[in-house]
Amino acid sequence: MLRRLSVVAMMLALPLAAARAEPVRLVALGDSLTAGYGLPGAEAFPVKLQAALKARGHDVVIDNAGVSGDTASGGASRLDWSVPDGTQGVILELGANDALRGIDPAVTQKALDAALTRLKERGIPVLLAGMLAPPNMGADYKARFDALYPALAASHGVQLYPFFLDGVAGQGARLNQADGMHPTAEGVDVIVEKMLPTVEAWLGTLKTGTPG
Repeated sequence: MLRRLSVVAMMLALPLAAARAEPVRLVALGDSLTAGYGLPGAEAFPVKLQAALKARGHDVVIDNAGVSGDTASGGASRLDWSVPDGTQGVILELGANDALRGIDPAVTQKALDAALTRLKERGIPVLLAGMLAPPNMGADYKARFDALYPALAASHGVQLYPFFLDGVAGQGARLNQADGMHPTAEGVDVIVEKMLPTVEAWLGTLKTGTPG
């Protein structure tokens, strides 16, 4: 009788075990920096980040929803079809093209605010990847643009990685392609290495159910 009960208990536990075995499904929603502009698909940021996380014992799948040329407004407008149902977290990387084109930071902030609001409505936690405006845009523009990411992270209660290109921007041909804006494969490695602790901390909040 006890043996039969043990077998039944094991059978009942199988669906729960299978559910736990499912990988954490993430989406990297961004522009060319996410898409992997100028690089083979295997060298793109989401692919390399997924590999780095798996190497550290995290069972994750990261879908690449990067579109080259996207502004914050463009990314926000395609959010619902770029982030499918069942997504458990979004790495939001948008705004670089806004800064390069001199788009009013208020427009960028409004678009990112809309994206964060929509993801919150859908119950999807976000890691917001910040961007910094280039200095040639002028001190006033740079100050306004650079401040919008910390402000949005605070108002929405989401995890912030302050500067997506930290350690890569302005570091020469080894880490940047000929255009001086997009990382090389080695540059992507630097981005992943620097961002990994923040991503791991964020993943921990997803697994424990802590908001944001």
